[in-house]
Amino acid sequence: MDPDVGGPTSEQKLASSIAKTIFRINGQLVEVAEHFARPAGLTAAWWRVLGGVIDEPLPVSEISRRFGVTRQSVQPVADLLVERGLAEYRPNPAHRRAKLVAITDEGRAAVRRIGPAHRAWSERLVAELGQATLEHTLADLVHLADAIAAVAAEQPVA
Repeated sequence: MDPDVGGPTSEQKLASSIAKTIFRINGQLVEVAEHFARPAGLTAAWWRVLGGVIDEPLPVSEISRRFGVTRQSVQPVADLLVERGLAEYRPNPAHRRAKLVAITDEGRAAVRRIGPAHRAWSERLVAELGQATLEHTLADLVHLADAIAAVAAEQPVA
């Protein structure tokens, strides 16, 4: 339908359906993450930040970029993780004021406690959909994320 007569176009309907489905999947994944994280003494948000720095220390701004969330939502979680001894701040040679968030041994142990349940769930998901289907889905989602970023760069939404 022509947008000038008041209805959404087929492109708008498709984009909205994709967004709604991704929001639904996000909600489902957060619920699953909360379920896995709770017995390890974590929340999904804590697990996300610890997972973001498990391979290398990063500044809060980079953690937020990688997860597509605001720096203001990551900073209080990082502060709490440091307060609880699950992470620590380290000097950042690239930026004097933006310290690096690094996982501690205690934080690494908490993430390891999640491993068995996460492994079993992941194996069940792959069994349900198949390895190839999930690999194609991942590739399509990465492609979609890149396309959204490209369109946003051409036509900023803010």
